[in-house]
Parts: sequence; structure tokens; C-alpha cells
Amino acid sequence: MRTSMICALAVVFIQSFVPVVRAQGKRDHSITLDDHFTLAYLTEAALSPSGDFVAYAEGRWQESTDDRTPDVWLVSTKGNNPTRLTFDRASYHNLKWSPDGKYIYAAATRSSTGQTGPPLNGTTQVWRLSIDGTQCVALTNAASDIKQFDITADGRSLYYTTSQQEVGGDWAALLKEYDAPEYGIGRGDTTQISKVDLQDWRVTPLKKLTKATSELAVSPDGKRLALITAPEDKVVSFEGKSNVDILDIATGTVKTLPDELWRQKAPSPYGRLNSLAWSQDGRALAFVIAFDGYPSEIILARWQAADPVLSQLERPPGVSLQASVDSPLQMRWLSDSSSLCFLGAEKARIRLYCAQQIDSSNPPAYVCLTPGDKVIDFFSLDATGNLTAVIQGDPQHSQDIFVIDQQSTRQITHVNPQIETWKIPTLSIVAWSGAGGKTVEGVLELPPDAVPGQSLPLVVLLHGGPTDAWAYRFVYSWQGSVLFSSQGYALFAPNYRGSTGYGDSFLKDLIGHENQIEIEDIELGINALVDKKIADPKRLGVLGWSNGGYLTNCLITRTDRFKAASSGAGVADVVTEWGINDEPAFSIVFVQGLPWKIASEYERVSPIFKFDNVHTPTLFHVGESDLRCPAGNSRMLFRALKEYLHVDSQLIVYPKEPHGLSRYKSRKAKMAWDLAWFDHYIKRKGG
Repeated sequence: MRTSMICALAVVFIQSFVPVVRAQGKRDHSITLDDHFTLAYLTEAALSPSGDFVAYAEGRWQESTDDRTPDVWLVSTKGNNPTRLTFDRASYHNLKWSPDGKYIYAAATRSSTGQTGPPLNGTTQVWRLSIDGTQCVALTNAASDIKQFDITADGRSLYYTTSQQEVGGDWAALLKEYDAPEYGIGRGDTTQISKVDLQDWRVTPLKKLTKATSELAVSPDGKRLALITAPEDKVVSFEGKSNVDILDIATGTVKTLPDELWRQKAPSPYGRLNSLAWSQDGRALAFVIAFDGYPSEIILARWQAADPVLSQLERPPGVSLQASVDSPLQMRWLSDSSSLCFLGAEKARIRLYCAQQIDSSNPPAYVCLTPGDKVIDFFSLDATGNLTAVIQGDPQHSQDIFVIDQQSTRQITHVNPQIETWKIPTLSIVAWSGAGGKTVEGVLELPPDAVPGQSLPLVVLLHGGPTDAWAYRFVYSWQGSVLFSSQGYALFAPNYRGSTGYGDSFLKDLIGHENQIEIEDIELGINALVDKKIADPKRLGVLGWSNGGYLTNCLITRTDRFKAASSGAGVADVVTEWGINDEPAFSIVFVQGLPWKIASEYERVSPIFKFDNVHTPTLFHVGESDLRCPAGNSRMLFRALKEYLHVDSQLIVYPKEPHGLSRYKSRKAKMAWDLAWFDHYIKRKGG
């Protein structure tokens, strides 16, 4: 008989607005823009096999180098003072423990003055750190960057991949002679898989694949390597053409898993495989097929004989996997090899779920290990599975590391103690009737000194994706959360139709209805806040990044209610976006066809064709090297407003930045411009 335990929810409806009560304490510091750059950020954590320690990667901003790169720290699960193991800001990632708990393995990009060869020449290599901080030894010495690595359960062998492009085919001579230009085709991706024996340090090349890889995982018994592969190292190749290849280490043979479940039987032809996870007995492999616009799913491959049997794991009702085409799912098997833990999104909370008894023919039983208003960014298990470490935040606290056992949950780090003095915003979940009468929710931030019944200037913050959602937690983001609420604005982050965590139908409702159903959801949410006198209808602003930038562009073509807008990495013309961005699925999936077949529908969803309706002063932000929403979109819209429509606007192109802003100076400029722009047009001119 199937049983399930789904985490309880706490929803505050607009009809009965009740703010969350914050923890008591002396909070006398008014948050400033510069406070964002005092925050340390936890990227991952690894619990030692014995459960005694947690190694974690922590990034801190440094203005002189214009970045925030992670170093490795160590903390006892008893909560003693953390120890910093590295200081060279070498972007440590993919942390793993040796079986005896004496060492931590990590990939890192280390360099030393005068070093021209590996491992200290700025290439990514695998390093072994002693937990007392006295040793940092290079385990690889590859001529080029290590792309992926994994270590066997017994700690005796390390497997890694490197890649390069090779010229071949009919045009090989021309390609070699004129190698400076970028070519559309002609250079093929190859992957070299190698093994390091960690007893005698011998490096053995194992297999060369004429394809690209994005993930590698070695089975605990050391018999197989699983790899995510695609014909080319491009998003457009991995989305729709990725496979799971299994390398038999003893024989060197490679078999590709049958793809029927994520190709022929999938709702979209543009799914991307990721998130490889072997069971402890090496007889099962879990991985994810992720989509734009459709729910991501867990696929299981089980070996009873030579060939595996594949099936799809049923998810908990109403829960979306915390995975996307860009972000793998955090997923781990317990030691019994019949229980699989993963992160799931449910109504703006991100929780740790465990599927039990999944070897049986019946649907699994589900247990939620982190109930309540929790947002889990990362988790790790000890060797027994009885202790779990999580990176966790909530509406009152930024992320920290907690350990969970059968009796208790306890916090073992305090990476941002300065926040204890901050006047943090009050967060709540609000709900309203959206398009078609369906309930829609979002996160509302109010200033710490907000007076009930007093209408505030409102900034609407729109998330990207769109197959994503805002989480219910305190996070000071460069996109706008905390920044605006700390300056006297109410900030409203709606999880409009197409968002994850609200059921599959809510997610899929957006397909074929972009620039329509989600726009109505957002506008009705604003109306509800105005009706409840939370928002001042004469002082409204809107901003977003990526799909949030696209929706900003759409909204300002429909109404003049916004006094200011900030469109980050948005889309102007969906045909242009289809033709020049780096992924195949976005436009085709949501518009439901190719441009030459349904031209009128592409025009309907493209804001540029209605930009003559825009009167809202608008900022346009974009990274110079953005491949997802290329800068031509923002340049086009800025030209329309400045040169032809004479609407106040500004274009800001950030040098060398990709789709997100990762540099100190870029983030600070973006935040400063947004705040000044909204203050000018909303607070000063808006009344």
C-alpha cells in the first residue's frame, strides 16, 4: 500500500494578509547597496563518510579582482569554529571525500607566477586537500582543463575527462589553413577519458569518444562509467541530442541507453539529460530529463542482467524537480540502494524528499526530510544515510549549513553574522485569482518599518525561465530582492503561470499562451495588492532578467501604469531569439512551431511589434557575451524608444558578461542604476 508524507504549506492569502514574524534581536542597520558585497555565498557542501565533518565551498566578493570565487572550508558537525583550508580563490568545486575521511578532493583552477605548464598554469585540475590544511596535492597534470571527474568508492582510482576539437571531413584542408574564423561546422568535439591510480599515480588513457560530455559518474563498484554525451559541446546539441553512455571499464566497450522514454515518449523533442547518480550497489543509475515548459522527470536504469531496464520515477504530487536544462538535480541514493533523495520545489519552498522502496513494482513512498518554510540549495549524506547536511535558508535567514539526524536539526555555520544587525524585510506568501480564476501565488517583501494599511510604491520583480520560480526565503539578489524593500518599496515577486512547484497543469498552461496568460496573472496580482492598499497604483515599477526581461518588455506595451521599468537580458523579437540564441527549445516549445509555419503567432508574442504603445521610461541591461538572450534584443528595443519613439531610456551593455552578471563591478552598476532610475521616476515624479 502506498503511503506519502508531503510537507505542510503555510499560505497567506491577500484577503487575510498576515506578515511573517521575524526573530527578535537588535536590528539597527539600514541595508545599503554595498551590503550585498559583504555576503558570503555557499555553493556546495560534502558530509564526511563518518559524519564528523562538513567540507563546503564558500565564495566571497573581492573588488580588486572583480569576482566572487569559492574557497574550501571545513566545519565539525558538532558546530565548532569553521576552518578555512584554501586561500587562493581558485574556484574550488565538485567536493568529494576520501573513504577514510582524511582528504577532500576538488577541481580548481590554480596558478602561480612563472608557471607555464600544469598544474599551476591556470588550467583546471583535480586537487587533494588534507583536512588539517597542510597539504594541497595535484592529482592530475593534464595539458588542458579537466572537464569532469569522479572517484571510486574505495578511493583507489580517479577518472576524469579532457576535451578538444579536431578538424576532419571534406573541408579539413581549408579549416586548418584558415583556422582563425569561427566556423559553423567542421571542428568535431572529442573527449578523452583517463584513469589515475591513486596508489602509484600512473595515468592510463581509457577511451576516446568522438563526442562531447557534460557529466561523468563512476559506479561505486568501479565497473562502469556513466557519461552524458552529445555530438557537440553546444547547448543546441545537448538539448534534444544528449544520451547516456555506459563505459564498461574492463572491456572498454560503450553502450548507449535506449532513449524511448526521453525522446519518442517525451512531451518535447528538446529535453536535456543531466544529474547522473549511481546506487550504492552499482545496479541502478538515476538521471534526469529536463525540459523547457514541461515537468522534468527522473529516469531509472536498473541492471538485472547485461542490459538495463528503464523506467520513470513517479514524483510526489504537486512537486517539481529542482532541475532545469541549465541546472542539474541534486540527487543521491541511500546505502540501501532502494531509496533515492532529491530536491523538489513545492509552492516557493525547496525541500529534500526521499523516495523509498523504489525497487518494488508499486509507486514509491515519499518522505519529506525538511518540512516547513525551508529552501534547500544543496544536500549531502554520510556513508550510512543517517545524517544529512544541507545548505538551507528561510524567510528570516540567509543560507547556512545545517545537519539533520533522526532526532534534530542543528545549525553548524554562521557565514554571514553581519545580517543579525540588519533591518531585514518582512516576507510573506500572497495568493490571488489569476487568469481563468486559477489561484496564483507570489512572494511579497515589505520594508521593515512598513505600516499596515499604508500604500507603498511597488516594484514587480519577474523571474526568468520561465520554467522556474521565486523561492520563499531571504536573499539579497542583484536582481532586486531586498535592495528595493530596504529603500521603502514593497517588492512583489509573482510565480506566474508556467512556474515550477504548483503542479504540472500550472506549469504547462503557459505553452501556446506566452505574452497572454502569465501577463494576466501578473496584472491581476498587482490589482489585488492595490485593492488591499499594499501598493500605490500611482507608484508602480517593473523589472526582470531573462524571461523576466521579456515579460517586462511585454507588460510595458500593454499599459502605462508603470512609471519605470528595467529590462534585463530580455527578448524583443521571438523570431530573432529563435535564430540567434544558443538553445533550440525556448521559442519552438512555447510558440508551438517554426517561424515560417506560424509567423502570425511569432509576431503576437514579440513585444517589438507593439512597442509604439510604450511610454514607460525603461532601462535595458544586457551582457556583451550573452548567448541565451543576445545583446541585439536589448539594442533593438533601446533604438526603438530612443530614436523613434522619444521615450526616456538607457542601454547598459556589460563587457565580457554572459547571460548573468557575475562580476563585482557589473552587479554594482546594475543595482545602482536600477535604484536611481526607479527613485527618479517613481518616488520623485510618481508622487
